[in-house]
Amino acid sequence: MKITLITGGSGGLGKEFAKLFLKDGNNCLLVGSNKERLENAKEELKDINKDMIIDTFVCDLSNPSEYKNIKEYTDSKGYFVNYLINNAGTGDRCDFIEMDPDKQVRINNLNINSVVYLTKVYLDDMVKNNEGHIVNIGSIAGYVPGPYMSTYHASKAYLVNFGEAVAYELRKTNVHLFTYNPGPFESNFVNVAHNDYTFSKIKPMKVDKVAEYGYKMMNKGKVRKIIGFKNKLTCFVPRFFPIRFVTKISASQIKGKE
Repeated sequence: MKITLITGGSGGLGKEFAKLFLKDGNNCLLVGSNKERLENAKEELKDINKDMIIDTFVCDLSNPSEYKNIKEYTDSKGYFVNYLINNAGTGDRCDFIEMDPDKQVRINNLNINSVVYLTKVYLDDMVKNNEGHIVNIGSIAGYVPGPYMSTYHASKAYLVNFGEAVAYELRKTNVHLFTYNPGPFESNFVNVAHNDYTFSKIKPMKVDKVAEYGYKMMNKGKVRKIIGFKNKLTCFVPRFFPIRFVTKISASQIKGKE
């Protein structure tokens, strides 16, 4: 049975993606670390398309020892994951010297290593069936250094380059990898990452609009997209300035002038 696997599927952008897939007649498997939130999301989504299955799986994607549990579960259920949405991610606004090293490693496990692992294991099945779409949720943060959010910005830069490379390798198949890079949008990210200053300066986009644009671009087979004219400028203009200057401006957007 074909199914769409969405990490971070219990809320925010992940749940909005689930709405779109269900409306178009796709079964969904929501993956997240909180069982109660997953069940609440399932309850909220069940009336969108009663002909489709909504399944849930609890997994802490910041813990690499749990990654294989997802693949074992989908194999045991006979699922063919033809859409994989690597949406789960987090950050932390903190001076690097004051950062909890274990927390930064968990951020990289969630933002990078889980994406690499799930992309690889489900890509094997997709290529075998010559069918599939993978969407990795990056960020405009991946285009510039981010003092005071160094780990988060670096993790998203990894996804930009990783996605571009793997998409190129897949160019002769019917399998597509799309790296989607939104700017700030309405979510719980600001609370988890303590990124209040940035969100006070930049009006976040509506999360449903972010999902709709990403869904549309995925279906068009795009490799990489940034949503919003201002966000595109934010990623394009820095090419014409020295990296030290870009880093200084980025720091001022994250923490303010010191």
